[in-house]
Amino acid sequence: MSDEPEKQGRVLVIAGSDSGGGAGIQADIKAIMAMGGYAMTAITAITVQDTTGVHDVHPIPLDTVRGQMAVCLKDIGTDAIKTGMLGTADLVEIVAETLDDRANAAPRIIDPVMVATSGDRLVNERAVDALVSLLLPNAALITPNAPEAEIVTGKSVDGINGQRRAAEILLKRGAKGALVKGGHIPGRVIVDVLQTEHGEWLFESERIDTSSTHGTGCTLASAIAALIAQDRPVNDAVEAARDYLHEAIRTARGFGHGHGPVNHGWKLEQVET
Repeated sequence: MSDEPEKQGRVLVIAGSDSGGGAGIQADIKAIMAMGGYAMTAITAITVQDTTGVHDVHPIPLDTVRGQMAVCLKDIGTDAIKTGMLGTADLVEIVAETLDDRANAAPRIIDPVMVATSGDRLVNERAVDALVSLLLPNAALITPNAPEAEIVTGKSVDGINGQRRAAEILLKRGAKGALVKGGHIPGRVIVDVLQTEHGEWLFESERIDTSSTHGTGCTLASAIAALIAQDRPVNDAVEAARDYLHEAIRTARGFGHGHGPVNHGWKLEQVET
């Protein structure tokens, strides 16, 4: 028998809050619960946000972010870490330092939130550099969409070859796994490219004609994190999380006047019926 403790699905999410409930911490909690995990949070910023865009951002003091992380890790512990919006280099440094000190063994799922679905830029260049140097190395998985992969790698990502090239670069920079998503690349079929130390997987799904795509990146990364926190292999976690997200998009209720939220709770609706 292994001396390793059994993974219990505990996920510490370090990300910003979305007042509209479709992305950020709110989406993270919903997705983790839907996948059978337990969510804890360290909120990095409070956004004034709805389906039409990000109207204002109020950063949380760095000591408060560190404190949220520290108490959760000391009391409850974690089986995986998921990061979202980290808007400044100082914040990235605090997060990396705290994780190195208190949760060095926990797999890290890094969602490099840089551009909102509405097109709003959410981080500055110094924050990108800090993320690449401090959080990318040894990350269990990094999950950029095509625009984010371009920002991180400096290379064009306009098709499957670009996605593969970006994933290769991310692995060379120290990530153990890279999921370069294709939702922003035009086409009837969406292809996501996963590369890890153990191989490559291509995941395909039919594009759904909908404007309800707010928070899809947060939702996918958190669903993956919840499954990894329950000891699922990365490729299996990605496939199951993609299936969950696809149905959440398909059954979205069309809330709001912009990019509406996905239906995080569709699994609960199935149980009720």
